[in-house]
Amino acid sequence: MKPFGWALIGPGKIARRFAQALSAMPGSRLVAVHGRDAERAAAFAEQCQAQWPDPAGAPRVSTDLAALLADPAVDAVYIATPHAQHGAPVRAALAAGKPVLCEKPLVPNRAEGEALVALSRERGVFLMEAVWTRFLPAYEVLGTLLRDQAIGPLRAIESTFCFPAPYDPNSRLFDPAAGGGALLDVGIYNLTATRLALQQSLGHVPALRQLDVQGLLAPSGVDLRVQGLLGFAGGITAQFLCGLDASAPNALTLLGEHGSISLPHHFWESQTLVLRPHGQAEQRIEAPWRINGFEGEIEEAQACIRAGRIESPRMGHAETLDILGWMDRIRARLGVRYPFEAGPPLR
Repeated sequence: MKPFGWALIGPGKIARRFAQALSAMPGSRLVAVHGRDAERAAAFAEQCQAQWPDPAGAPRVSTDLAALLADPAVDAVYIATPHAQHGAPVRAALAAGKPVLCEKPLVPNRAEGEALVALSRERGVFLMEAVWTRFLPAYEVLGTLLRDQAIGPLRAIESTFCFPAPYDPNSRLFDPAAGGGALLDVGIYNLTATRLALQQSLGHVPALRQLDVQGLLAPSGVDLRVQGLLGFAGGITAQFLCGLDASAPNALTLLGEHGSISLPHHFWESQTLVLRPHGQAEQRIEAPWRINGFEGEIEEAQACIRAGRIESPRMGHAETLDILGWMDRIRARLGVRYPFEAGPPLR
């Protein structure tokens, strides 16, 4: 089987992690790098070759997206531009018949997500949001513990994801035109982990019956901090806090009738779980990455593409749209609307 060739759009920090994972995966390679800035894209390609030498040579560099998408050596495209800029390259790739793995969030709102999913289905071309958390060994262990009723029936979920970022109106974190704000940047992890835990415990996400939201807006009008309480049919609740102005444990805790499970540090990339059965000694469980954590989503995408699928059974189109829908509702409660969306401008 010939090596699976990836093109990368958006050479930045996250893209480097993707490239590093590819370099350690037999049968996969980075064949092309696309960026609007030719010098920056070339520097990225050279650094990749220097750090992770490919006997076949450094990836080609392109500023011409149409030419990149016409290259027969490109089997799929990984998109790592800022999320407000995802839509155009995703559409172009799908229209050209190239499978897409796109960083999260796929796009800033559900309406745009629905249009991309419709195009994927119309063209019969694979599309997956790159939610790497869902493919980590720690979450496979978590699923086993929940299905085995290690803490009994699930009752509640708690998570935090915060870090202090000095306010800078020119930073993508605070720029409305870039889709800035805590929710799209980090809060998506809180919601993803919540939904995954529900799916692992119950086999589905129950209907959302309650959504209480509080927050604080930055001077630019994007969400600086968001605190939410979600109530689901059947009585399970989930609380989350995400923010760009605070520090937090950044843990995920699942509370059951007979104990709890926590991913105590950086839950979105965790390699450790702590099981605390009621009345018993806690158990620490290690679940390390094989490479750097990105390998799971890459392997999933490649397997689906080679099987002729247009979506992943583990991170499907409906899941992406449901999370975008939740985030739309949360931002609406806070009064956050981006300038590229229909409706009144940001206040």
